Amino acid sequence: MTSHLREFSNHLATIMPQIGSRRLPSLLVRMLKSLVPFDNAVMLHYRHDEQPLILYNDIPPPELKKQIDTFVNGAFLLDPFYRAAVDDQASGLYRLSDLAPCGFEKTEYYRSYFRYTEIKDELGFIIHLSADQFINISMGRLTFPQPFSATQISLLEDITKVIETVCMLQWDAETGLQQAPNKLPGQLDRALKHFGTAYLTGRETQVVQLFLHGHSTKSIAERLGISPETVKLHRKNSYAKLDVSSQAELFHLFIDSLASLSDYSGGDPLIGYL
Repeated sequence: MTSHLREFSNHLATIMPQIGSRRLPSLLVRMLKSLVPFDNAVMLHYRHDEQPLILYNDIPPPELKKQIDTFVNGAFLLDPFYRAAVDDQASGLYRLSDLAPCGFEKTEYYRSYFRYTEIKDELGFIIHLSADQFINISMGRLTFPQPFSATQISLLEDITKVIETVCMLQWDAETGLQQAPNKLPGQLDRALKHFGTAYLTGRETQVVQLFLHGHSTKSIAERLGISPETVKLHRKNSYAKLDVSSQAELFHLFIDSLASLSDYSGGDPLIGYL
């Protein structure tokens, strides 16, 4: 513990004079990695009506473009960390497995995007800067044989307030953060909420939304108070109306419709796309 405290103190002494500079994200990640080892980190700044801004990313170059383009063009809306921050106002350190829906590995978000990251275990800080902005610092393990230990998680939890303060100072110094409240989740998230509404019934829309968010047939049935067979019928009818035949095609229709938006003013994004 003494060595960790000394390491933390030395890094913090380097970080504090750099608040407000572009070096801050890389220095912050270096400090975290010195305390708890991990393979890669991604730091994202979510701001009201904009796509996420990538502040730091050390994903290997061959995989960078494929992963990040898919993520910022709409897949981030289904990311468990994003949903926790927006839907539940979650704040602090979380493990992906604690936020992800049941059966996460069977979701189309996982199959079409997340599995390509090859992340075996992930921790992430959610830091709210204001009512409509937050920072997500993701730390992923790809090659480590063991997941993050309880001791390592506890260590990061102990410094959460310091990380929050550094981020608040950094992005307050950089942007001023004088934004109108309650705009998050912004245009793309509003588009997600209206996805399919022009073509589907209210119940079909609910089912499609929950499938996109990663819920299983059983989970949707429990949430909506209907039978699994009825869920499957709504899914079948929805697929027919949207001219898709699988959850993979539904996911890509969702991503493509969002990517086609240039000046979203509300309503179902499929209207302009289809």
